[in-house]
Amino acid sequence: MADVVQHRLERMVPELDDLEKRSLFDRREIAEIVKKRRKFEYRLQRPSPLKQDFIDYIDYEKQLDRLRVLRKKTVSRQLKDKGNKKMKKSLSDYAGVRRIIEIYRIATSRFKGDLELWFQYLEFCKEKNNGRMKKVLGQVIRFHPKVPAVWIYAAAWEFDHNLNVRAAHVIMQMGLRSCPSSEDLWVEFLRMELTCLNKLKARKVILGEDNGTLVRDDEDAEEKQWQDENNDLFMSLEGEKGADDSSDVQKEDSSKKLDVFREQGFRLFQKIYEGAIDAIPSSFSLRKRFLEILEAMDLAHSKEMQAEIVAHMRRDFSKEPEFWNWLAQGKLKDPQSTPDISSENGRSQVDEVIKVYEEAIQSVPSVVMFDMYIKFLTHVISPKGENAFPGDSSASKRTGDYISHLMKVFEKADAMMCLNEDLACQYVLLLKNMGNFDEAMKLAENYCEGKYSDSRQLWVLRVTEQMKHTTVPGSSCKAHLSSIFDLLKRMVNEVAVSDAEGVWVMALELFANDKRYFGKLVDLALVSVAKDGGRDHGFSLLATIVDFIWLNNGIQQARDFYKCLFTIPHPGLSIYKHCIKLEISSGDISCLTNARKLFECALATYGEDISLWQEYYSMETKMGTSETIGAIYWRAKKALGDASVLTVPSVQ
Repeated sequence: MADVVQHRLERMVPELDDLEKRSLFDRREIAEIVKKRRKFEYRLQRPSPLKQDFIDYIDYEKQLDRLRVLRKKTVSRQLKDKGNKKMKKSLSDYAGVRRIIEIYRIATSRFKGDLELWFQYLEFCKEKNNGRMKKVLGQVIRFHPKVPAVWIYAAAWEFDHNLNVRAAHVIMQMGLRSCPSSEDLWVEFLRMELTCLNKLKARKVILGEDNGTLVRDDEDAEEKQWQDENNDLFMSLEGEKGADDSSDVQKEDSSKKLDVFREQGFRLFQKIYEGAIDAIPSSFSLRKRFLEILEAMDLAHSKEMQAEIVAHMRRDFSKEPEFWNWLAQGKLKDPQSTPDISSENGRSQVDEVIKVYEEAIQSVPSVVMFDMYIKFLTHVISPKGENAFPGDSSASKRTGDYISHLMKVFEKADAMMCLNEDLACQYVLLLKNMGNFDEAMKLAENYCEGKYSDSRQLWVLRVTEQMKHTTVPGSSCKAHLSSIFDLLKRMVNEVAVSDAEGVWVMALELFANDKRYFGKLVDLALVSVAKDGGRDHGFSLLATIVDFIWLNNGIQQARDFYKCLFTIPHPGLSIYKHCIKLEISSGDISCLTNARKLFECALATYGEDISLWQEYYSMETKMGTSETIGAIYWRAKKALGDASVLTVPSVQ
């Protein structure tokens, strides 16, 4: 290993001498360079060098070469100021790049499957333009013939940088033979061919033999359409009248030349499209991308071709919700924004989309299809997420029509059994927001008692809305408390405590003024926690109840309650810690005694928990005596086998 490293370092001597001779680096800096390179060379000569070893070496050499370039510019400027000739290129100007390429070569030989490393190598060769690009591209293609990105990169380099259209065309065809099922290859092949044709047309335009472009410009098209519609507003000068007849022939000839390119582009598109569809007949996204390219180009028969592609998509993907959603969104002028239904144009767009969705739910009656339909209508009704329902100040007559239509869509989805939990909740909320609370609760009851009996989302929604309605001023709260409590008991059997945090908090506030029901609620909570098991993370129902009792009834009743908690099996370590913090923060005379009792009770079950010992020791350090501090320290050492996790006490 040492001999190999020494040999490689000795080969660097001429380069280093040149750097010193040209005053780019002094002797001390060169010694530091040799030291660094020796370390990197030893790392590369290990039995199993890492990829990072090569990357670090390459990064160092790149930084060193950048520094050399900067210093060379400075020295050249100084020589120029003194009237000397410009510095000629020498060995040191090429040695750095050659070394980096050699490191890349060794790295890619060892890590042949690392595409990221190969592309870094290619980018460096492209940046330095040192003539090795073709050789490296050939190596990458040989090792990774099934990677479409490699073929695309190679064709792009030939097309854009080497300006060899023929070679790029051949590379793309070879890539398609190796990866016939690659969407990206087919799309990039089409883009390349159309770009080449457009460049030929641009050359004709520059020579004055043609005009226009194959790339569609929407602004120019709209301007031309406006001028055609308002032709009578434009008045030609009399001197130009005689020239009109003579220019007609020229315009006709120019349009024929233009059509040649447009026809050629259309034939190219049609041929590549047919080949792509034969290779990947089941790809919906491929046809979308081809259609987007066609819409962006001004080709002959483009409208007919667009209609043909859409017809093929309808034939092959009529059972795919994604196709119908795309078809519906295509009716919008701007699919990224919601149409403004306050304008006639916006309403007409929405109506067109609704027609497509109506056809879709007949062809594909599925949850996914109804979900897409409902989302669209919801965005139309409330584009910014605000409520817009009859009876609200923000509602309008036009919005009301679409809300009624949304109700009908929900009814269809329910009748066709195409509702999931989320859509069912939206249906219930829509009825409630429409002012039909009783109907909404009846629907929620049917769902919870029927096909969605195990739905956490619907149970929580049902109980929450019932409690909200009970707390509305003027409602008969007393008459509803019993039914709500019975509903809570049934919810506990279906929904875990951790999934109903908001419901329990609302229930505590609702039953706070009724001691009988509050006691029943606490008993229900204890049963629920015991069934659910103690949890040391997330929502803690017991801790919430302790805090609620403390804030409303004082610390003593909170103590009485948490003492009952520890009679249930495995209440969880988190409730112990919460009660300890509560005692310490209370400032009561007996808070330290009660906190110690809680610690001892927790240690009886969780004696191996390091954080519990740390908190116990920290409390004694702040509030206890030297005897209690020492006692806890030695107990922790005995229980854990090592007390290094604790701070060494000042008194032992």
